[in-house]
Amino acid sequence: QVQLVESGGGLVQTGGSLRLSCAVSGLPISRYHMGWFHQAPGKEREFIAGIRRDEPNTYYAASVKGRFTISEDNIKNTLYLEMNSLKPEDTAVYYCAARSGFWSSAPNRYDYWGQGTQVTVSS
Repeated sequence: QVQLVESGGGLVQTGGSLRLSCAVSGLPISRYHMGWFHQAPGKEREFIAGIRRDEPNTYYAASVKGRFTISEDNIKNTLYLEMNSLKPEDTAVYYCAARSGFWSSAPNRYDYWGQGTQVTVSS
C-alpha cells in the first residue's frame, strides 16, 4: 500500500524558512519522478519543484527558483523541500507526489499523492 505523508508546514513570517518532508512507504522514491506542488484556495494546483529520474535533473517553478531546494534521502525514502525567503504568495497547501513512466510537471499525470501540509506566510 502506497502512502505519502507530508509534514513540516506551519506559520512563518515573511522572509522565514521551513523544511517540508514527505515520508513515503510502499514505493521506492528513487525509481519514481517526484514532485512538490502547492494549491491555494480557489486556484489550480501548481508545480513547485521536481526530480526527474531518467536524465537526471531537478526542476523548479520560476516563482521559487533560487529560494526553494528539493532533495531526498533514499535510505529514509523521504523527499524534502527546503523553503527560504518565504513570501505571502507562497501560502498554500503543499503536496508531494510520485509518478512512474515519462517525466511530467503536470499534476494530473502524477499517480500518488499525500494529503498535504499547510504553509502560511504572514505579511
